Amino acid sequence: MENLDHYNRIFMETFDTDESKVEVLAYQSVPLWDSVGHMTLIAALEEVFDIMMETDDIIDFSSYKKGMEILKSKYNIEF
Repeated sequence: MENLDHYNRIFMETFDTDESKVEVLAYQSVPLWDSVGHMTLIAALEEVFDIMMETDDIIDFSSYKKGMEILKSKYNIEF
């Protein structure tokens, strides 16, 4: 499975949505993306991509697109 597939699957499972809606997701844009959902998302990303995100990056991870930018620039994950 490619990184983009993993990334999308994590969003779909964490926020109980389908793939057609993941690209527009942002923090608190859906009921499940609250503080607990945010940490569930981060934990899943760290596990799947075998990384440990810095606190500032976790805080800045505010949307699907922003998360992708952070993972690309700081953790060398290609999509």
